[in-house]
Amino acid sequence: MTEHSQARLISFKPQHPFFVGIDSDGCVFDTMEIKHKECFIPKTIELWDLQAISKYVRRAAEFVNLYSQWRGINRFPALTKTFDLLRDWPEPARRAVKIPEVSSLEAWIQSGAALSNPALEREVARTRDPVLALTLDWSNAVNQAIAEMVHGIPPFPLFRDSMEKLAGRADMICVSQTPSEALEREWAEHDIARYVAVIAGQEMGSKTEHLRIAARGKYEPDRFLMIGDAPGDLAAARGNGALFYPITPGYEEDSWERFHAEAIDRFLGGTYAGDYQKAVIVSFEKRLPATPPWKR
Repeated sequence: MTEHSQARLISFKPQHPFFVGIDSDGCVFDTMEIKHKECFIPKTIELWDLQAISKYVRRAAEFVNLYSQWRGINRFPALTKTFDLLRDWPEPARRAVKIPEVSSLEAWIQSGAALSNPALEREVARTRDPVLALTLDWSNAVNQAIAEMVHGIPPFPLFRDSMEKLAGRADMICVSQTPSEALEREWAEHDIARYVAVIAGQEMGSKTEHLRIAARGKYEPDRFLMIGDAPGDLAAARGNGALFYPITPGYEEDSWERFHAEAIDRFLGGTYAGDYQKAVIVSFEKRLPATPPWKR
């Protein structure tokens, strides 16, 4: 990862006493379902030659990316996790379809590299590895499908009202593992980029890194909040000593209503931490299991 890719986070300076990091897909926008069901999964089936077990690929990928504790993870480990589930599932195994072996992709993921298309392009150029090259083709095809498919989806109700309520009191940035180009396009389309000082995508590192560079040590712990819809968002918050507010999958509008009506006031008033935060996190985690339904 280059310093240039993180320059906007490094140069960020507090302007207000409170800080809020906000995820994008599934949190601000109701885009998780359409992106995965109409873009990621069809391209996975097509490019990895999994047509003969397409219904199993769909179930495994939907579980990983939408309905489990892995919801919201970076696309590359999500792909390897999908293949792992398929490899361990007797029904698709009986179809005699070879599940892709992606050890070189797994090694790259574990290498500490930024998990982004530009970093993968450099690794493909360096190694000429066919699995990495196919992964890059897949990722580019997904991005193209998203650019063509995903538009006209507004932020969840009460997101804007919540941003207006926080404006002037809190510094805000977008914290996401979506490519920056897509983030900037989506936030500009709906005129909400004006609410955040930085739009940080996958090219700027992990969510944990985004929060660490932009905010850790610059704000009091009870004035440092992450809003997200996935366990990875909670882990990023905990990894930086921040508070967490969940936008619960399947209950997104209710979550934003509660945030606007009561959680913002608690956060700004210093009463968010403790029992209130614990209760909303317990409810959130119950919705995202670790075991897929076909194993229960």
